Amino acid sequence: MSGTSGGRTDDGRERDEHRDRDAEGRARNARPRDGLGRPLPYGAEGVPRQPEGIVREPQRSVAEAQALLDAGQPFHAHEVFEDAWKSGPEEERGLWRGLAQLAVGLTHAARGNARGGARLLRRGAGAVEEWRTHDGGPAAPHGLDLPGLVVWARELAAGVERGGEPVDAAARAPRLRGGAGT
Repeated sequence: MSGTSGGRTDDGRERDEHRDRDAEGRARNARPRDGLGRPLPYGAEGVPRQPEGIVREPQRSVAEAQALLDAGQPFHAHEVFEDAWKSGPEEERGLWRGLAQLAVGLTHAARGNARGGARLLRRGAGAVEEWRTHDGGPAAPHGLDLPGLVVWARELAAGVERGGEPVDAAARAPRLRGGAGT
């Protein structure tokens, strides 16, 4: 990645020469991140980043996301879900987007942003439920326990709003394939 692309953007604005960019000139933040996805100073040791734009089989996406959730890294699980959302079949995009929102909701709750965390958990639960009921999706696509995830998200959202304290992301991680967590 380059920190000096220079030139102008497509809309004519001056390009920020200090932004990290990939070989095609797209903005990419190369700073290390902590387990909750917060940027760390350059040179600090962070957790391994999820590569962007990876096309995975759905079962692999679920397994990788679960491992990241179990490790207390919901932001990174969100990136796996986002890849599935962007690369998967059109009819499943609402499902993967909803799962990404659940992971980001847990991220915000773990960072101490109770309001944002609760909002995203509810939005993700609604998206997953909408996909399953209105889009005719099965209750357990790719082995996912969608009804259990909806219950998990709504219960966590209510608890986060009541308590207002950061949650332990690993301890509160959902079980994507059943036993939706505590």
